[in-house]
Amino acid sequence: MEKFRLLRQHLDALGDSLEWHQPTPISLAALKQVHDADYIEALVKGQLDERAQRRSGFPWSEALVRRVRLETGGTLLGARLALTDGLALNAAGGTHHAHADFASGYCLINDLAVVAMELLRRGEVERLLIIDLDVHQGDGTARLLANEPRAFTFSMHAGRNFPARKASSDEDIALESATADDAYLAVLQQAIPRLIQSVRPGLVIYDAGADVHKADRLGHLALTDTGLRARDAAVIETVRGAGLPLLAVIGGGYDRDTPALVARHAMVFEEAVRARERTPYNEDHEPGA
Repeated sequence: MEKFRLLRQHLDALGDSLEWHQPTPISLAALKQVHDADYIEALVKGQLDERAQRRSGFPWSEALVRRVRLETGGTLLGARLALTDGLALNAAGGTHHAHADFASGYCLINDLAVVAMELLRRGEVERLLIIDLDVHQGDGTARLLANEPRAFTFSMHAGRNFPARKASSDEDIALESATADDAYLAVLQQAIPRLIQSVRPGLVIYDAGADVHKADRLGHLALTDTGLRARDAAVIETVRGAGLPLLAVIGGGYDRDTPALVARHAMVFEEAVRARERTPYNEDHEPGA
């Protein structure tokens, strides 16, 4: 958990290049649009049993509930800022293993699915694309949005990794263990333009998990710092070049060298700042919504 505080301190060095916004906790009504109502009530009231807490990865506390609600509120606020301004990032988020009625893999609420459904339900966007590049498949997101044709889920991940039982995203690319920079980027640079063209989204949500790095203890892929930065730059510039609003969340990262991990999470913010300066919107592009 320390990485979140240190990431904020690290990003403060970017100064006026970033404008910070404070979210409010996501409403219980929005959560219950996606998650089982009994699960949400048990989570909020501290009634999750010991087994459920172990599966989540965290012991229950009121502070934890407030944190995950703020995290999800941040993803919603970021999505709305992106729809207005073209580009926004959440310094948390990407909790893609949370399922309808249980937590899993350090994920208690699925911020991606909750925000997608909230935007669609309110008519703030007609179609959206989730690009999940965390090293682990976004199984919770895939299952929660499986029956929502307006939300397209794409996951590119290490095939031999958590979760053991994969879900079916709208499109999955399972990579071999130890896939390194060049091979990874070649697959990605073919996939993203094709997805944008076929889905024609009104918003792209990007899960920029740093756990694809070769030093990550839960990763199994082999990207270097250079490859990770190139990945973030490729997604941001491709989406912006298509004239689409983009929200990025930081996703997973589990290196015990916390300063090194924070520097990797910061790359997506640094590349977003650079992209805003060097990649103009394609005003002739007409997105799906």
